This record gives sequence, structure tokens and C-alpha cells, in this order.
Amino acid sequence: MSQTPAPDSSALNSSRAPEPVGLYPHARRVGNLLFLSGVGPRQRGEKAIPGVELDANGQVLRYDFERQCHAVFQNVRYIVEEAGAQWQDLVDVTVFLTNMKDDFATYNRLYAEYFADSQPCRTTVEINCLPTPIAIELKCIAWVGER
Repeated sequence: MSQTPAPDSSALNSSRAPEPVGLYPHARRVGNLLFLSGVGPRQRGEKAIPGVELDANGQVLRYDFERQCHAVFQNVRYIVEEAGAQWQDLVDVTVFLTNMKDDFATYNRLYAEYFADSQPCRTTVEINCLPTPIAIELKCIAWVGER
């Protein structure tokens, strides 16, 4: 039985986005598509999460969801731009929220501002938790090619 070889791909890491919390790249380019790993709101070189206040046991006391959204969108922009694409080249966005009931309206308003001109496909799901105490993570696909 013969196997089809994997398409040429290259792993990419941003010098501006936060360091991955596991063994994965920020993105992987396959042909003209750029697949981003999950992107959260942390900032490069920092352990603290923008807008999150933790207690002594690492449990979330309070969080500023709007601040997290802005940070996540900025991190996605860093990765996409360093890979040679632009914000408007995003074609698909999957959003993971840990509190749809309280945060969706804010997220939806900010998403509409950031994506007013490009309008990629979008899926939003609520999940129980993320690997770090964040309230939002984005998984994106972008077009990287000639315009």
C-alpha cells in the first residue's frame, strides 16, 4: 500500500506573539494556506494574562474579557503578518469562549469591529476551560499568496 506524501509545509513562530505553552508552532503554512495554532491573550515574555486577577492558588478572581479580546486579536495579527499575510487574509476563525453567557455580547461587538471589512467564516463555541486561565482563544486559517 502506497502513501501519499505530506504536502510541503513549514512551521512558523512569531517574534512578537506569546511563546507557545506546549510543543507546537504558532502557525504552519501548507501551500497558500496558513493554519494558526490556538492563540490566547498572553503577551510575549510574560506569565501574567492581560486583565486576569488570580488568587494565591491560581484561581481566577476577576477578568477583563474585553482586554483579553483585544490582546488575542493583536496576537493573531502578529502571527499572520510575520507569516506574510494580512488581517484581511483570514478566511476562517474558530473562537473558544469559556463563558458564552456573560462574554458573548462583548466578543460579538469587538469581533464586528475587527472584522468589519474582511468577514471570514466564523464558528464560536463554549468550552469548559482552556489550558491556562484565559477566557478566549482563537484558531484561524489565513490565505497566504498572491493577491
